[in-house]
Amino acid sequence: MAGKLFYRERRKYVDGSKTPRYQLAAVAGVDLKVYGKHLRMSELRHIAETVGAELVLLPRGPKHQGEEEEEIEV
Repeated sequence: MAGKLFYRERRKYVDGSKTPRYQLAAVAGVDLKVYGKHLRMSELRHIAETVGAELVLLPRGPKHQGEEEEEIEV
């Protein structure tokens, strides 16, 4: 069974800034220690590919229903 890496977009992210945009929220089915607080999508994809896990974007709450969510495949 492949593991899953659950991530979400940071709340205080500003478009155009050069700071990492995502935060890893949980890990299931993979023995993995994460030391970074905020990660870039390229970093998340590389980690998922290396450990054989699937990336899962956590849905936003009802307050943000009208906003578009980005679909990402690994």
